[in-house]
Amino acid sequence: MQLWQVLVLAVVQGVTEFLPVSSSGHLVLVASLFPDSGNLDVVEVNIVLHAGTLASILVFYHRKIWELLTTQRRAILIVAAATLPTVIIGLAIRLSAKSLLGSPTLAAAMLLVTGAVLLAGRRFQQGQGEYRALSPRAAFFVGVLQGIAVLPGISRSGTTITAAMALGLSPRSAATFSFLLAIPVIAGAGLLESVAMFKGEGASTALPYLAAGTLMAFLVGLASLWGLVRCLESGKFHWFAWWCIPLGALFLLGRLVF
Repeated sequence: MQLWQVLVLAVVQGVTEFLPVSSSGHLVLVASLFPDSGNLDVVEVNIVLHAGTLASILVFYHRKIWELLTTQRRAILIVAAATLPTVIIGLAIRLSAKSLLGSPTLAAAMLLVTGAVLLAGRRFQQGQGEYRALSPRAAFFVGVLQGIAVLPGISRSGTTITAAMALGLSPRSAATFSFLLAIPVIAGAGLLESVAMFKGEGASTALPYLAAGTLMAFLVGLASLWGLVRCLESGKFHWFAWWCIPLGALFLLGRLVF
């Protein structure tokens, strides 16, 4: 993969990882438009770019993470209760349907689902609850949805934030909970995929290119996080449905025509 392709995907990853539009879906769709798309290892690049956006979460939420580890021990139980179903469902999907994870058609179809979820979530933006008060059962429910979001086109942030707001959380607290949940999931998935990648033939993309992509994803991800929190507070979270639905529909139409 060439440097410009990695950087384009890094910008896409940084923007879409946190906005409720599905980063995996957009990466699959954008990569499919490259001239040599059939020879690109999108999964490999996806792993590395997720490391960049994981770093942006750690920086943006460093105070919350520190509180979680020191003074909010109960919140660790809540995060663990949500992570368990995510791991089980995510691994099941990856092992049984890994070939589908790179499917542009599936990604486009699932973008329609993401758009519908965002529109349905308009009624849940008035809550005042805090994620620390969630019951383990409620957290487990959010984790189930996060596991399903392994499918390309299903927005992890969109589904988990909407679900958390439906459970009564304030938009800001729902976003915080969603991205705290992302830390163990992204880190664990990245570690497993990296080990598998380097046990094989190693990275097919030059390591300096991957490093540049990681840095780009980190910087863009920080800006994206800042924008998402402000979008939530202004009640405009559902606006992203009007990006997901037309994009998914147009791509599916293009597949049928061409």
